[in-house]
Amino acid sequence: MLACLSHKVFVSGEVIAQSLSLSRAAINQHIDALKDYGVEIYSVKGKGYKLASAISLLNETELVNNIENRCFYFDEIHSTNTFMLEHASELKSGDVCVAEFQSAGRGRRGRKWLSPYGHHIYASLFWRLNKDISHASGLSLVVGCSIVKTLQDLGVEGLGVKWPNDIYLDHKKLAGILIELRQHSDVKTELIIGFGINMSMSVEQGDLIDQPWSDLSVMANMPDKTDLLIKLHQQIKRDLVMFEQHGLELFLDRWNQNDLFINREITLLMAPNSVTGTCRGIDKNGAILLENEQGVAAFVGGEISLRAT
Repeated sequence: MLACLSHKVFVSGEVIAQSLSLSRAAINQHIDALKDYGVEIYSVKGKGYKLASAISLLNETELVNNIENRCFYFDEIHSTNTFMLEHASELKSGDVCVAEFQSAGRGRRGRKWLSPYGHHIYASLFWRLNKDISHASGLSLVVGCSIVKTLQDLGVEGLGVKWPNDIYLDHKKLAGILIELRQHSDVKTELIIGFGINMSMSVEQGDLIDQPWSDLSVMANMPDKTDLLIKLHQQIKRDLVMFEQHGLELFLDRWNQNDLFINREITLLMAPNSVTGTCRGIDKNGAILLENEQGVAAFVGGEISLRAT
Protein backbone atom coordinates (compact mmCIF):
# COMPACT_ATOMS: atom_id res chain seq x y z
CA MET A 1 0.00 0.00 0.00
CA LEU A 2 2.76 2.46 0.92
CA ALA A 3 4.58 1.69 -2.31
CA CYS A 4 1.47 2.76 -4.22
CA LEU A 5 1.09 6.05 -2.36
CA SER A 6 3.05 9.22 -2.97
CA HIS A 7 3.58 12.29 -0.79
CA LYS A 8 3.76 14.54 -3.88
CA VAL A 9 0.74 13.63 -6.01
CA PHE A 10 -2.67 12.11 -5.39
CA VAL A 11 -3.22 8.50 -6.45
CA SER A 12 -6.74 7.31 -7.15
CA GLY A 13 -8.26 4.48 -5.15
CA GLU A 14 -8.99 2.69 -8.40
CA VAL A 15 -5.33 2.70 -9.45
CA ILE A 16 -4.28 1.40 -6.01
CA ALA A 17 -6.96 -1.30 -6.10
CA GLN A 18 -5.82 -2.49 -9.55
CA SER A 19 -2.15 -2.49 -8.49
CA LEU A 20 -2.84 -4.64 -5.42
CA SER A 21 -5.70 -6.73 -6.86
CA LEU A 22 -7.97 -5.62 -4.03
CA SER A 23 -11.47 -4.19 -3.84
CA ARG A 24 -12.06 -0.50 -3.19
CA ALA A 25 -13.57 -1.44 0.17
CA ALA A 26 -10.40 -3.29 1.11
CA ILE A 27 -8.32 -0.27 0.08
CA ASN A 28 -10.35 1.94 2.41
CA GLN A 29 -9.78 -0.52 5.26
CA HIS A 30 -6.03 -0.53 4.67
CA ILE A 31 -5.95 3.29 4.54
CA ASP A 32 -7.70 3.40 7.92
CA ALA A 33 -5.25 0.83 9.30
CA LEU A 34 -2.28 2.94 8.19
CA LYS A 35 -3.73 5.93 10.05
CA ASP A 36 -3.71 3.82 13.21
CA TYR A 37 0.05 3.50 12.73
CA GLY A 38 0.51 7.26 12.67
CA VAL A 39 0.66 7.54 8.87
CA GLU A 40 -1.22 10.69 7.90
CA ILE A 41 -2.99 10.32 4.53
CA TYR A 42 -4.86 13.03 2.68
CA SER A 43 -8.07 11.86 1.05
CA VAL A 44 -9.83 14.07 -1.52
CA LYS A 45 -12.92 12.94 -3.38
CA GLY A 46 -12.27 12.70 -7.09
CA LYS A 47 -8.48 12.85 -6.64
CA GLY A 48 -7.68 9.93 -4.37
CA TYR A 49 -5.04 9.59 -1.67
CA LYS A 50 -1.67 11.15 -0.89
CA LEU A 51 0.82 10.77 1.97
CA ALA A 52 1.00 13.93 4.07
CA SER A 53 4.77 13.50 4.49
CA ALA A 54 7.44 11.29 2.99
CA ILE A 55 8.01 7.80 4.35
CA SER A 56 11.43 6.21 4.01
CA LEU A 57 11.82 2.63 5.19
CA LEU A 58 15.14 1.22 6.34
CA ASN A 59 16.95 -1.15 4.01
CA GLU A 60 17.22 -4.29 6.14
CA THR A 61 19.74 -6.03 3.88
CA GLU A 62 22.01 -2.99 3.81
CA LEU A 63 21.81 -2.64 7.59
CA VAL A 64 22.65 -6.26 8.29
CA ASN A 65 25.52 -6.27 5.78
CA ASN A 66 27.10 -3.03 7.01
CA ILE A 67 26.66 -3.21 10.77
CA GLU A 68 29.43 -5.31 12.28
CA ASN A 69 27.32 -6.48 15.20
CA ARG A 70 24.00 -8.26 15.20
CA CYS A 71 21.21 -6.04 13.94
CA PHE A 72 17.66 -6.94 14.93
CA TYR A 73 15.24 -5.32 12.49
CA PHE A 74 11.50 -5.16 13.16
CA ASP A 75 8.67 -3.78 11.12
CA GLU A 76 6.73 -3.34 14.37
CA ILE A 77 7.71 -3.75 18.02
CA HIS A 78 6.52 -2.57 21.43
CA SER A 79 9.82 -0.84 22.22
CA THR A 80 13.39 -1.35 21.00
CA ASN A 81 14.67 -0.65 24.53
CA THR A 82 12.33 -3.24 26.01
CA PHE A 83 13.44 -5.86 23.48
CA MET A 84 17.09 -5.31 24.36
CA LEU A 85 16.40 -5.40 28.09
CA GLU A 86 14.55 -8.69 27.73
CA HIS A 87 17.43 -10.26 25.77
CA ALA A 88 20.38 -8.61 27.53
CA SER A 89 21.91 -11.90 28.67
CA GLU A 90 22.22 -13.01 25.02
CA LEU A 91 23.70 -9.78 23.66
CA LYS A 92 27.20 -8.52 22.97
CA SER A 93 28.39 -4.92 23.09
CA GLY A 94 27.38 -3.13 19.89
CA ASP A 95 24.32 -5.25 19.08
CA VAL A 96 21.49 -3.00 17.90
CA CYS A 97 17.72 -3.20 17.53
CA VAL A 98 15.85 -0.98 15.04
CA ALA A 99 12.18 -0.71 14.15
CA GLU A 100 9.88 1.09 11.75
CA PHE A 101 7.16 1.44 14.38
CA GLN A 102 6.98 1.30 18.17
CA SER A 103 3.61 0.74 19.81
CA ALA A 104 4.98 1.60 23.26
CA GLY A 105 8.02 3.79 22.66
CA ARG A 106 9.33 5.46 25.83
CA GLY A 107 11.03 8.75 26.49
CA ARG A 108 12.67 10.22 29.56
CA ARG A 109 10.71 10.35 32.85
CA GLY A 110 8.10 7.88 31.61
CA ARG A 111 6.90 10.01 28.72
CA LYS A 112 5.57 8.34 25.59
CA TRP A 113 7.81 8.63 22.52
CA LEU A 114 5.62 9.01 19.44
CA SER A 115 6.73 6.52 16.80
CA PRO A 116 4.70 6.88 13.58
CA TYR A 117 5.41 4.12 11.08
CA GLY A 118 8.36 4.66 8.75
CA HIS A 119 8.81 8.35 9.51
CA HIS A 120 11.79 8.40 11.88
CA ILE A 121 14.66 6.41 13.36
CA TYR A 122 13.92 4.28 16.44
CA ALA A 123 16.87 2.25 17.70
CA SER A 124 18.56 0.82 20.79
CA LEU A 125 22.19 -0.23 21.18
CA PHE A 126 23.46 -2.65 23.81
CA TRP A 127 26.76 -2.10 25.62
CA ARG A 128 28.33 -3.98 28.51
CA LEU A 129 30.46 -1.44 30.39
CA ASN A 130 33.45 -3.03 32.13
CA LYS A 131 32.94 -0.86 35.19
CA ASP A 132 30.37 -0.52 37.95
CA ILE A 133 27.25 1.55 37.49
CA SER A 134 28.77 4.67 39.09
CA HIS A 135 31.05 5.07 36.05
CA ALA A 136 28.08 5.40 33.67
CA SER A 137 27.36 8.96 34.77
CA GLY A 138 27.26 11.35 31.84
CA LEU A 139 26.77 8.63 29.24
CA SER A 140 23.77 10.37 27.64
CA LEU A 141 26.02 13.37 26.97
CA VAL A 142 28.49 11.14 25.11
CA VAL A 143 25.71 9.71 22.93
CA GLY A 144 24.44 13.24 22.29
CA CYS A 145 27.90 14.17 21.03
CA SER A 146 27.90 11.05 18.82
CA ILE A 147 24.58 11.98 17.21
CA VAL A 148 25.64 15.58 16.60
CA LYS A 149 28.98 14.59 15.03
CA THR A 150 27.36 12.00 12.74
CA LEU A 151 24.76 14.48 11.52
CA GLN A 152 27.36 17.22 11.05
CA ASP A 153 29.49 14.83 8.99
CA LEU A 154 26.42 14.34 6.78
CA GLY A 155 26.08 18.07 6.25
CA VAL A 156 23.44 18.95 8.83
CA GLU A 157 23.92 22.48 10.21
CA GLY A 158 22.22 24.37 13.04
CA LEU A 159 22.55 21.54 15.57
CA GLY A 160 22.80 21.93 19.32
CA VAL A 161 22.53 19.92 22.53
CA LYS A 162 20.43 20.39 25.64
CA TRP A 163 21.44 18.78 28.92
CA PRO A 164 21.09 15.94 29.60
CA ASN A 165 19.76 14.04 26.56
CA ASP A 166 18.27 16.16 23.76
CA ILE A 167 19.57 17.20 20.34
CA TYR A 168 18.10 20.28 18.69
CA LEU A 169 17.98 21.54 15.11
CA ASP A 170 17.39 25.28 14.71
CA HIS A 171 16.50 25.44 18.44
CA LYS A 172 13.74 22.83 18.14
CA LYS A 173 13.95 19.24 19.33
CA LEU A 174 15.27 16.83 16.71
CA ALA A 175 16.32 13.78 18.71
CA GLY A 176 16.20 12.27 22.17
CA ILE A 177 18.10 9.65 24.15
CA LEU A 178 16.89 7.17 26.78
CA ILE A 179 19.56 5.13 28.57
CA GLU A 180 18.56 2.31 30.88
CA LEU A 181 21.13 0.72 33.18
CA ARG A 182 21.37 -2.62 34.90
CA GLN A 183 24.14 -3.71 37.28
CA HIS A 184 25.45 -6.97 35.81
CA SER A 185 28.12 -7.61 38.44
CA ASP A 186 30.46 -5.67 40.71
CA VAL A 187 32.60 -4.79 37.70
CA LYS A 188 30.15 -4.77 34.78
CA THR A 189 27.10 -2.68 33.89
CA GLU A 190 24.63 -3.44 31.11
CA LEU A 191 23.52 -0.39 29.13
CA ILE A 192 20.56 -0.07 26.78
CA ILE A 193 21.08 3.11 24.76
CA GLY A 194 17.84 4.09 23.06
CA PHE A 195 17.63 6.99 20.62
CA GLY A 196 15.05 8.48 18.28
CA ILE A 197 15.71 10.94 15.46
CA ASN A 198 12.96 12.82 13.62
CA MET A 199 13.30 12.32 9.88
CA SER A 200 9.94 13.41 8.41
CA MET A 201 7.18 14.48 10.80
CA SER A 202 3.60 14.91 9.62
CA VAL A 203 1.63 17.92 10.86
CA GLU A 204 -0.90 15.64 12.52
CA GLN A 205 1.77 13.81 14.52
CA GLY A 206 3.60 17.04 15.26
CA ASP A 207 0.47 18.48 16.85
CA LEU A 208 0.63 15.70 19.45
CA ILE A 209 4.06 16.85 20.68
CA ASP A 210 4.05 19.32 23.57
CA GLN A 211 7.19 21.25 22.55
CA PRO A 212 8.70 22.80 19.41
CA TRP A 213 10.13 20.08 17.14
CA SER A 214 12.18 19.80 13.98
CA ASP A 215 13.06 17.06 11.53
CA LEU A 216 15.63 16.39 8.82
CA SER A 217 13.12 16.90 6.00
CA VAL A 218 13.90 20.65 6.16
CA MET A 219 17.29 19.91 4.58
CA ALA A 220 17.81 20.40 0.87
CA ASN A 221 19.59 17.03 0.75
CA MET A 222 18.01 14.91 3.45
CA PRO A 223 20.33 12.12 4.72
CA ASP A 224 19.44 8.57 3.76
CA LYS A 225 17.95 6.91 6.83
CA THR A 226 19.82 3.62 6.43
CA ASP A 227 23.17 5.32 5.79
CA LEU A 228 22.62 7.62 8.79
CA LEU A 229 21.92 4.70 11.09
CA ILE A 230 24.98 2.75 9.92
CA LYS A 231 27.30 5.74 10.41
CA LEU A 232 25.72 6.57 13.77
CA HIS A 233 26.21 3.00 15.00
CA GLN A 234 29.90 3.24 14.11
CA GLN A 235 30.31 6.63 15.80
CA ILE A 236 28.56 5.60 19.02
CA LYS A 237 30.75 2.50 19.28
CA ARG A 238 33.94 4.56 18.83
CA ASP A 239 32.82 7.06 21.44
CA LEU A 240 31.79 4.38 23.93
CA VAL A 241 35.25 2.84 23.73
CA MET A 242 36.80 6.25 24.38
CA PHE A 243 34.39 6.88 27.25
CA GLU A 244 35.18 3.52 28.82
CA GLN A 245 38.92 4.16 28.63
CA HIS A 246 39.08 7.85 29.51
CA GLY A 247 35.74 8.92 30.99
CA LEU A 248 33.70 11.98 30.10
CA GLU A 249 36.57 14.44 30.28
CA LEU A 250 37.52 13.86 26.63
CA PHE A 251 34.00 14.91 25.58
CA LEU A 252 33.71 18.15 27.52
CA ASP A 253 34.90 20.37 24.66
CA ARG A 254 32.63 18.60 22.14
CA TRP A 255 29.63 19.08 24.40
CA ASN A 256 30.37 22.72 25.27
CA GLN A 257 30.88 23.64 21.61
CA ASN A 258 27.32 22.55 20.85
CA ASP A 259 25.62 23.45 24.16
CA LEU A 260 22.67 25.75 23.35
CA PHE A 261 22.45 27.04 26.90
CA ILE A 262 26.05 27.62 27.96
CA ASN A 263 26.53 31.11 29.46
CA ARG A 264 22.75 31.69 29.29
CA GLU A 265 20.27 32.20 32.09
CA ILE A 266 18.44 28.94 32.84
CA THR A 267 16.16 27.41 35.44
CA LEU A 268 16.53 23.85 36.69
CA LEU A 269 13.22 22.33 37.73
CA MET A 270 13.50 19.79 40.55
CA ALA A 271 9.91 19.31 41.73
CA PRO A 272 8.82 20.86 43.97
CA ASN A 273 11.87 23.17 43.86
CA SER A 274 13.71 25.12 41.20
CA VAL A 275 16.97 27.06 40.95
CA THR A 276 17.95 29.82 38.51
CA GLY A 277 21.36 30.97 37.36
CA THR A 278 23.83 31.04 34.48
CA CYS A 279 24.74 27.77 32.79
CA ARG A 280 28.49 27.15 32.88
CA GLY A 281 28.55 23.89 30.95
CA ILE A 282 29.13 20.47 32.45
CA ASP A 283 31.76 18.85 34.67
CA LYS A 284 33.67 15.59 34.19
CA ASN A 285 30.87 13.67 35.93
CA GLY A 286 28.17 14.92 33.56
CA ALA A 287 26.62 17.32 36.06
CA ILE A 288 25.35 20.67 34.81
CA LEU A 289 27.10 23.68 36.33
CA LEU A 290 24.93 26.57 37.47
CA GLU A 291 26.31 29.90 38.68
CA ASN A 292 24.33 32.37 40.78
CA GLU A 293 24.90 34.60 43.80
CA GLN A 294 25.75 31.52 45.89
CA GLY A 295 28.58 30.54 43.52
CA VAL A 296 28.89 27.64 41.07
CA ALA A 297 27.06 24.42 41.93
CA ALA A 298 26.81 21.07 40.11
CA PHE A 299 23.45 19.38 39.59
CA VAL A 300 22.82 15.87 38.34
CA GLY A 301 19.82 13.57 38.51
CA GLY A 302 17.13 11.88 36.47
CA GLU A 303 14.33 14.15 37.65
CA ILE A 304 15.84 17.51 36.66
CA SER A 305 14.51 19.51 33.72
CA LEU A 306 16.24 22.51 32.16
CA ARG A 307 14.35 25.55 30.94
CA ALA A 308 15.63 28.76 29.35
CA THR A 309 14.88 31.83 31.45
